[in-house]
Amino acid sequence: MPLHLMLALEGPLAAYGAEMVDARGPVRDWPGASLLTGLLANALGYHRGERARHQALQDRLRFAVRIDRPGRRIRDFQTAQLGKDDKGWTTRGEPEGRKGATYDTPHIRERDHFADLALTVAIALDPPEQTPDLDALAQALNEPARPLFLGRKPCLPSRPILAGLVEADDPLHALTLHPIEAADPSIDPEFVHLAGPGTHPWFDTGVEALFVTDERNWISGVHGGERIFLRSTRARLAAAAGGR
Repeated sequence: MPLHLMLALEGPLAAYGAEMVDARGPVRDWPGASLLTGLLANALGYHRGERARHQALQDRLRFAVRIDRPGRRIRDFQTAQLGKDDKGWTTRGEPEGRKGATYDTPHIRERDHFADLALTVAIALDPPEQTPDLDALAQALNEPARPLFLGRKPCLPSRPILAGLVEADDPLHALTLHPIEAADPSIDPEFVHLAGPGTHPWFDTGVEALFVTDERNWISGVHGGERIFLRSTRARLAAAAGGR
């Protein structure tokens, strides 16, 4: 059976961006393909301008998500006065400046986050033999080239992201085999939610279909297209899989 890389995404705050309109930054309760690509690429040390490498990595990703602890959605109201000489911190040891004008009025926006959300993500690569392979990704997550975040820079993970390797038929199967370490004690573990893109024979009639735009065209620099994610409970999926 193919190997799957298991990620533990847990922290005080997480921001997995959804479709954005105007100054409101909404989130969904799991990361999409583009965010996972960026997370892995950052760990590998890819530079933002290496668009073809990002695109190739995203094209190979096959993943599913388990929501171990749902967390709580919060909204942050932000104001920022932007000046042409403003500088910000970086992980390169040098401050980063802006290229733009000074704004006379504050920049006002809203950003949603999830507090205390805990997820497990199972990742496979197709084809598995190309570079980078799962071993290279595991090594990069264990010793990342740069600090890793759960969406936005303020969202720091509270535990190592690498959670091991699992042999399984596919990412959903891997999630049913991997133990739940950060479950909400008020939720029966058999009723935690799992989600994955596309169709899968384990999804029966008790399924929620969600239309999302989670892939990025890294060459052009924009998100586009729409695909279906299916979400159901662990118990339903186990029953559909014949008790596996």
